[in-house]
Amino acid sequence: MNFLVTGGCLCQCSFGMAPSGLNVLPAGRTMAGNMPAASIMDHQPFVNIMPFGVCTSPANPQVAAATAAALGVLTPMPCIPNTAAPWAPGKPTVMINNQPALDQNSKLVCMWGGVISIVAPTQVTVQI
Repeated sequence: MNFLVTGGCLCQCSFGMAPSGLNVLPAGRTMAGNMPAASIMDHQPFVNIMPFGVCTSPANPQVAAATAAALGVLTPMPCIPNTAAPWAPGKPTVMINNQPALDQNSKLVCMWGGVISIVAPTQVTVQI
């Protein structure tokens, strides 16, 4: 069994240089451990997903332009998350606001090629 993910958990992008917290809006939410429980739909950039410091993905247009200007030397640029699809796979047997719950093994793909994963869930009492 996996732990239910709640707001404030630590996430990390494979191309990001720093961890970031998951922001889950509390409006009409199920609470777990005094924190709002997350669903797979909590994937909106700058609402739920905050920047991961600087980005090192060559697929990111800003990184590609800076790298080209530096004559091919990889030049990290500020992270701007670009997550269009929901977290996967989630836990379809547990529903949060009519959406599958987010568990600690779910992944989120950034359009720049990064894979965002849960590093540390905020609560460790509710298993799903």
